[in-house]
Amino acid sequence: MRSYRELFRTPEYTPFFFSFAAQNAALTIGGLSLATLVYRATDSPLLSAVSMFGPQLAQMLGATFFLSGADRLPPRVTLTGINLAFAGCTALLALPGLPIGAIFGVVFLQGLIASLGGGVSGGLLNEILPKSGYLLGRSVFNMVSGLMQVIGFATGGALLALLSPRVCLLLAAALYATAALGIRLGLTARPPRAEGRPSVRATWRTNALLWSSRPRRLVYLGMWLPNGLVVGCESLFVSYDSGSAGALFACAALGMFVGDLSVGRFLPSALRPRLATPLLLLLATPYLFFALRPGMPWAALAAGVASVGFGASLVQQERLMTLTPDELAGHALGLRGAGMLTMQGVAATLAGSVAQLTSPATAMTVMATASILVTSALWAAGRREERRPSVTRPEGESVRRAVRRTP
Repeated sequence: MRSYRELFRTPEYTPFFFSFAAQNAALTIGGLSLATLVYRATDSPLLSAVSMFGPQLAQMLGATFFLSGADRLPPRVTLTGINLAFAGCTALLALPGLPIGAIFGVVFLQGLIASLGGGVSGGLLNEILPKSGYLLGRSVFNMVSGLMQVIGFATGGALLALLSPRVCLLLAAALYATAALGIRLGLTARPPRAEGRPSVRATWRTNALLWSSRPRRLVYLGMWLPNGLVVGCESLFVSYDSGSAGALFACAALGMFVGDLSVGRFLPSALRPRLATPLLLLLATPYLFFALRPGMPWAALAAGVASVGFGASLVQQERLMTLTPDELAGHALGLRGAGMLTMQGVAATLAGSVAQLTSPATAMTVMATASILVTSALWAAGRREERRPSVTRPEGESVRRAVRRTP
């Protein structure tokens, strides 16, 4: 599958796509509105940032306890329920007089719910599309996510100039409800991909099984660490140049769009597996330029070029799917998303701490250098893995047999 026309003619892909877009728009508008609400109430940049990125930090905890449900629950019912839960939580955040502690409690709950949603969505996409179309379909989802960030932040900023943050939160809740309706009406009911009931024990067992394979470990680390460290660079755009931060974010989003489009649509399948490491190096290297403290437009150009490297994620996800049996696709992709978002939150905190002690430009250079070193180490480890004698049983088959014994 190489064309977008063929992709959108695939049954159920189009309604799933539009529901995903509505969910991402709600996430962006709701996050910006909540951060604004918290900042006006507390005058605290830290609390404002945590209210916006707090759900990401809760995702790994959710992946530790609840992720077995990604493959053991019916996907349509689960995704509908998740979006309705987000609509309810977002509407709750709009209540006047809600204490700050209660706000962060709701934010934490949203993070736990989101840790399950990413796995269910990823596994369902793997079912809807044939193997040959997964990377193209995933690239379109990545592109619409980036576009919704740009559009959502721009729209959210305009709405906040006209309306109160609480009204904007209610609009975000309505978008979540719309996404739930699109999933309920546009998708067919499917049985769970894996047998058994969701449980903490099953989550731990499957996480351990996925992590036990050295090739999968290297893929997971490659998706979590270099990416997260570069997001730490992006988290300093406001402190680097507050007047141009919007342009920097927009150029970074545009670069990500170009990277996903190029990898998903134009690169030959035979060439893609060799490009993960070069793309990860591209993701970090332009940020070394910030050591010279460039002004606009050079800083924006560097951010845009670097973000093309986010296309490495598509290559890595395709590799992960070849190493994972179909009945664990949702769990594997959910673990990928939870670990990636958690690392982004950790890296943003780390980058801010380094910037507090030095300067934003120095911190961005440090984070980019760390990303390059990690990418190089993972490449070397991958080369050693390729030289190891091959085993007779496929990785996916060993996991499949073990999962059948999981209660």
